[in-house]
Amino acid sequence: MESVKVTKGAGGRKGAGERKKAVTKSIKAGLQFPVGRIARFLKKGRYAQRTGSGAPIYLAAVLEYLAAEVLELAGNAARDNKKTRINPRHVQLAVRNDDELGKLLTGVTIASGGVLPHINPVLLPKKSAAIDGEKNPKSSKSPKKA
Repeated sequence: MESVKVTKGAGGRKGAGERKKAVTKSIKAGLQFPVGRIARFLKKGRYAQRTGSGAPIYLAAVLEYLAAEVLELAGNAARDNKKTRINPRHVQLAVRNDDELGKLLTGVTIASGGVLPHINPVLLPKKSAAIDGEKNPKSSKSPKKA
């Protein structure tokens, strides 16, 4: 009888066995944003001495939600302008027309975004003179002599 010698692979695994496909933290959390990368940035950034395991998941979820919200509103702005692509102007219009996003991004400058269209009411022509002329038709005619 021959004894078969089984060699161990890396990490104590048996070399001949099949390896399972890796499941990322993002897939486990059901997110599109990279949870592992955000965890690495949190650790390297030294924002705190210790970082909980749920912190990068929560942060990735919040960032994904904000990105989806901005993209949806910018897509609506692009559709309103009859465009198929979102450009910085559409992002600017989306952010500034939304109350909560506008408050969140008050100090943010969006490059090539422009400004919201607004004309001060003082600069608009007065309508009162035209309205008065229609209401009092006798005022434009000369008075009758008695």
